[in-house]
Amino acid sequence: MKTEIGRSRCFLRPAPFRKRLVVMMLGVLAQGFGLSLLRAVDLGLDPCSCLTQGVVNHVPLSFGTCQLLCHLVTFLVVLRFDMSRIGFGTVGNMVFLGYISDFFTWIYKIALPEGFFGSTLVRFLVLLPSLAVFMLGAAAYMSSGLGSSPYDAVPFIISEHVKKPSFRWIRILWDLSFTLMGLILGVIPGIVTLAVAFFLGPVVSWMQRKLEDTLFAQKA
Repeated sequence: MKTEIGRSRCFLRPAPFRKRLVVMMLGVLAQGFGLSLLRAVDLGLDPCSCLTQGVVNHVPLSFGTCQLLCHLVTFLVVLRFDMSRIGFGTVGNMVFLGYISDFFTWIYKIALPEGFFGSTLVRFLVLLPSLAVFMLGAAAYMSSGLGSSPYDAVPFIISEHVKKPSFRWIRILWDLSFTLMGLILGVIPGIVTLAVAFFLGPVVSWMQRKLEDTLFAQKA
């Protein structure tokens, strides 16, 4: 799915800005919560988090810090080639998503019995709700129109500078490259990786239509 989020300037403020800002913040919070559960059940992660978790496996840093560092690399690409894609959502996702996930992971450790997520039954019962929360949160933040994460922005930039392949294939190759790097670093792709790759795009399209027709609709 190739969705334009505005091309006029950095830190976009499309109307109604306050509603969009609230949706973006709630989306990032929900996505971070869902990501923490997906990390806990250990049945795969989205491609970007696959690489982040792979880095975590080899350095003495938290997941949130490693994700921020990985995003900073792609952020440099966005700064160089298309600053108009930078918005409040860019900062919200890039800076806070990983740390929100770390926060909820810490909560689980102190509030739940040790080995709670070690049960196969618990892992599969938690999987679908976690995946739904993660994808709906991601869709909400993307649909707010306040910019996308550097990870999501780079495929758009690539597609604008090359004639072939199509954006869809560029995005698939982009996701596969991060998944492969995560695999090289010791992270095994799972059900979640495939689910995000195939279903996140349609969920974002659905969420965007709903929000534009209801919450973000401008009164005459």
